[in-house]
Amino acid sequence: MKVEGSYVLEASRAEVWALLTDPNRLARLLPGCERLDPDGPDRFKAVIKFALAAISGKYDGSLTFLEKKPPKLLRLRLEGKGIPGFVKGEGKLELGEKGAQTELRYSGEAQIGGMIAAVGQRMVDAAARRVITQFFESAAAELKATSAKK
Repeated sequence: MKVEGSYVLEASRAEVWALLTDPNRLARLLPGCERLDPDGPDRFKAVIKFALAAISGKYDGSLTFLEKKPPKLLRLRLEGKGIPGFVKGEGKLELGEKGAQTELRYSGEAQIGGMIAAVGQRMVDAAARRVITQFFESAAAELKATSAKK
């Protein structure tokens, strides 16, 4: 499964970079994320609860920052396993300045297996888009709240 797109955030590139690379804040943004704990340099253990159609469950996995070029580029890897199956993926986030805003372009590819793959590619694609949208909406709200505190 491949994903790509872009999202404009109402914050500077430095503020968006700080948000994306802060594990405490990132854990709040990831839909279903119950834990995101440090596990070495640029590596985190994750526990994520996810539901798709009649299949739901917890995934234990990891998030690794593979490449960081502040504040322009972040490459990452996600891996998770649970009773419903597994997911493995890599993605790239590119941050571009757009005046006082940041355009975040994302692209990635994931492999899924197990029961979760059995629900069908179209449902998995729709769920992935929904999770991405929720993530960016949460990021926008977090940045707005941070800006309001200043």
